[in-house]
Amino acid sequence: MCGVVGIHGHDEAAKVAYLGLHALQHRGQEGAGIAADDGERLRASRALGLVGDVFGHGELEKLPGRSAIGHVRYSTAGESSLRNVQPFVVRYRVGQVAIAHNGNLVNAADIRGRLEARGSIFNTSSDTEVILHLVATSIQGTFINRLVDALLQVEGAYSLVVLSENRLVAVRDPHGFRPLVLGRLGEAWVVASETTALDLIGGTYEREVEPGEMVIIEGGRLTSISPFPRRPRKACVFEHVYFARPNSDIFGRPVYDSRFDWGRRLARVEPVDADVVLPVPDSGTPAALGYAFESKRIFKQGLIRSHYVGRTFIEPSQQIRDFGVKLKLSPVRSVIEGKRLIVVDDSIVRGTTSRKIVRLLRESGAAEVHLRICSPPIIASCFYGVDTPTQDELIAHRMDLEETREHIGADSLAYLPLEALHADLGDEAGAFCDACFSGRYPVAPRVGADRHQLPLFQPEGEDAV
Repeated sequence: MCGVVGIHGHDEAAKVAYLGLHALQHRGQEGAGIAADDGERLRASRALGLVGDVFGHGELEKLPGRSAIGHVRYSTAGESSLRNVQPFVVRYRVGQVAIAHNGNLVNAADIRGRLEARGSIFNTSSDTEVILHLVATSIQGTFINRLVDALLQVEGAYSLVVLSENRLVAVRDPHGFRPLVLGRLGEAWVVASETTALDLIGGTYEREVEPGEMVIIEGGRLTSISPFPRRPRKACVFEHVYFARPNSDIFGRPVYDSRFDWGRRLARVEPVDADVVLPVPDSGTPAALGYAFESKRIFKQGLIRSHYVGRTFIEPSQQIRDFGVKLKLSPVRSVIEGKRLIVVDDSIVRGTTSRKIVRLLRESGAAEVHLRICSPPIIASCFYGVDTPTQDELIAHRMDLEETREHIGADSLAYLPLEALHADLGDEAGAFCDACFSGRYPVAPRVGADRHQLPLFQPEGEDAV
C-alpha cells in the first residue's frame, strides 16, 4: 500500500523525489519521508502527514546530494506512528544505509523473534526493519552480498529502494508482487512504484524492474543482477483494479485500459435495462466508461468527488472514515432523480461504503440502483501488501450474492466473474496474483501470525451504516 521513489545522479535529487512522491500520494497518506546522500553521509526528513505538508517548510533544503529515495506510507504492517515512517536510515558497523519498502513479508514475525532471541533490539514495529537487521548481521563481505543474503531469508512481497555507499539499489521480490519501474531524467536514473511519477517529473520510462532483479546504480552506471531463485511471476492484479493511478502503466499494462476493458466485459456478461451509467469516482470511472460504451447507455457523472478530501479508504483514523462517503462524494440530483441507475465501482470489501452510496442515491431520488462491480468478489485476505481485512470481515466470504445485494440495498448486484478477468488477461492470467479473489496464495501466509495491520477498509458496525 506504499509508494517508493529513487533518484541517482541529479543535482536536486531530493526535490525530484519530492515531486515523485506527490504523484504517488494515492498509495499512502499516513506519512512521507526522503533520505538523501550528499557523498559523505545520509540525511533524512520524515513526518506524519501528506507530502506537501511534510516538506512544505524548507525541509528539502536540508537534504543535499545527487541521490535520494522517498516513501509514502500506509501501514500494512506496524502501528501508525512517526517511528514507522520511512525511509529508515541506520548506521551499522560498516556505514550507513537507508531503505524504503512497498510490500509485506509473510515471515517477518518469525525472523524478528529469532533475531530478538539472539539479542537484536528493534526500534520500530515495521517488517521493513527485519531486512536492516539481516543486512547488519550478515557475514557476507560486500554490501550487495549482505543485502542479497538478507533478502534470501525473507518471504513475501517487496519492492525496495536502498541508499548505501554512494549507490542506489532497487530490487523486486522473485514473484514481482508489487510494481517498480525504471526511468531516466536526463542523465539521472529514476525508479518508482508507478510510471505516473516519471510523467510528473518529465522523465522517460525505460522498463520494469523485473521480478527477482536487483538494479545497482553507482557513478551513473547501471548494473543488473538476478541473485534469487526463479519463481512464477505473480503481479498483484488489485493494483489494476484499484490502487494504481489510471494514467500509470504497471506490469506492462496500461491501468486505464484494464479498467475500461473490464467494464466492457461486465456489460456483456451482466447487462441490465436502465437509463444511466454512473461511476463511483475516481477508480470506478474508466470501468463505467467501458460499461457505457459496450451497453450503449448514457454515461453521466452523478457523484462528484471532493478533491479536498484524501483517499478516504486509506485514512488511518476510523473517526474520519465514518464520514468518508459524505465528505468525499456529492450527488448531482438532476442526473439521479427519477432515473434507473447502473452504478459502476471497482470492488466491494466489507460492503459498508457501497451501502452508504446506494442510500445516498436513493435519498437523491434514484428510481432504481443496479450495482455493477468490475472485479470478482473478494473472498480472501491479502498478505502481500494490500491491507484487506480478515476473511470473516469480507462480505463476499460471509454472504452469498443475494444476501450481499439485500444488505447493500441495491435493486441488483453483479460482479465481473473471475473467468472473465482471466479471459481479459489472456496468456498473462497466470502471471497475476488473484489470491484475494480465488484464495490461491503463491506464498503461503503464516496462519495465526499477528499481522499488526490497521483496517484499510471501513468495518461494519452501528456507527458505520
